[in-house]
Amino acid sequence: MARRAVIPLLALLLAAAVGCGSQDIELDKGESANVDNGAQLFLEHCSGCHSLDAVGAEGSANNPRDKEHTDGPNFNDRREDVEGVLYAIRNGGFSGAIMPENIVTGQDAQDVAAFLAKYAGRNAPQNENASDAGNTGGK
Repeated sequence: MARRAVIPLLALLLAAAVGCGSQDIELDKGESANVDNGAQLFLEHCSGCHSLDAVGAEGSANNPRDKEHTDGPNFNDRREDVEGVLYAIRNGGFSGAIMPENIVTGQDAQDVAAFLAKYAGRNAPQNENASDAGNTGGK
């Protein structure tokens, strides 16, 4: 009897595992290798706490009342520049409260920064720049 219960449970777990991470990365046609790598790294290392449609990441709360302490910025609505992203990567975000420092390093950090600088803020108002969106570069 117990064996019969295990088979549907295993099937359910397998289906869940196959579904996880199956969201396609949607970048502009002919995207550079470093931005493509940055998108993959963002999906692997950052999507649990940040949202960004280009990689199917939904880690941020959309409603402030649902926000948890681990929710990072929604990058659909927030523009970023390369220097600000590198600062956040090196220092664990701007508050240093939750994000691990140096979650990616070296060329990988450069690639994530290039990716975010290009794809973050696509839903932000056109007249808003990275510093207006709350990215203070640690200042």
